[in-house]
Amino acid sequence: MNQNIRLPFTTGEAIKTHFTGLFLTAGVAIAGLVLAQNSIAQHWGFSALTIAIALGIVLGNTLYPRIAVGCASGVGIAKQQLLRIGIVLYGLRITFQQIEGVGIDAILTDCLVLSSTFMLAYWVGTRLLKLDRDTALLIGAGSSICGAAAVMATEPVVRAQASKVSIAVATVVVFGTAGMFLYPVLYHLGVSLFPIFQNQNSYGIYAGSTIHEVAQVFAAGQAIGSKAADTAVIVKMIRVMMLAPFLLLLSGWLRLRSDEGSAQSRKLTIPWFAVLFIVMAGVNSLHLLPATLTRELIVLDNFLLAMAMAALGLTTHMGAIRSTGIKPLILGGFLFVYLILGGGFINWLVAFFF
Repeated sequence: MNQNIRLPFTTGEAIKTHFTGLFLTAGVAIAGLVLAQNSIAQHWGFSALTIAIALGIVLGNTLYPRIAVGCASGVGIAKQQLLRIGIVLYGLRITFQQIEGVGIDAILTDCLVLSSTFMLAYWVGTRLLKLDRDTALLIGAGSSICGAAAVMATEPVVRAQASKVSIAVATVVVFGTAGMFLYPVLYHLGVSLFPIFQNQNSYGIYAGSTIHEVAQVFAAGQAIGSKAADTAVIVKMIRVMMLAPFLLLLSGWLRLRSDEGSAQSRKLTIPWFAVLFIVMAGVNSLHLLPATLTRELIVLDNFLLAMAMAALGLTTHMGAIRSTGIKPLILGGFLFVYLILGGGFINWLVAFFF
């Protein structure tokens, strides 16, 4: 027997693959950040995260397979560890004072919209459309909380395949972008008909509690006025704040439904990055960090999340996306309609009683 069997990678080669993959995802992330500053991208509400995953998918299905062996480990680090760090730093965008400022009615509205949308996504996705559980959960998380960022944050808990994550991201981006343009039109059409459109504050709560992405919420609010935009973003950030307890509850629910053996099913996996997300929000609320440092960390956070999106795109194969068919889009479309109609009813109901 040959005793000189060579390992696939020496320590030096492993380090090289780490750095090569990280440099690749960093390059795609930088391209996404630069292109997001373009006036066309800003007009259509395409964030750096959206552009980064799109560029990653293009490279992942053309050039990347030829060099994947030499940089796969670094791409994996970006998709997993850097993603978790990015979610933690995302908490620096939120303060508890903002939550207090919008009142209990906005918080209750967010809770009801989030929970009803997610439960509906799971039931319709798995029971009616016969989608796999992971795809339904990811689309539900993205639609009910904060779009692509919520999909990426849910992935470590669900442990879904890269293709399913990409499908969910693409779905929430499509319908979130549609909402960004549709909501101002609905406001002008219904300003004299529906209570939720009678002033900028009520419209802001409605937009913030039902539109997918933060950038899309801001654009939809700004189209009506600065008051609408400010209220919409604060209400939206409350939804973002709910990401952490959502992930903790989802982790516990998945544990209870686990069929992988009694020993493993009794073990609760806590997504610590979600807990640290709340800690960072607390740090920001107490102003424990200088404002300049906070702004720099948010810039770093945008970069890390863009790297994670780029890594996700690089590992997504179009064949896997095509194999899922049109059902994910049907689910996303159904949830989009529910957020407009059902979310509007919830907004009216809470405003009526509070």
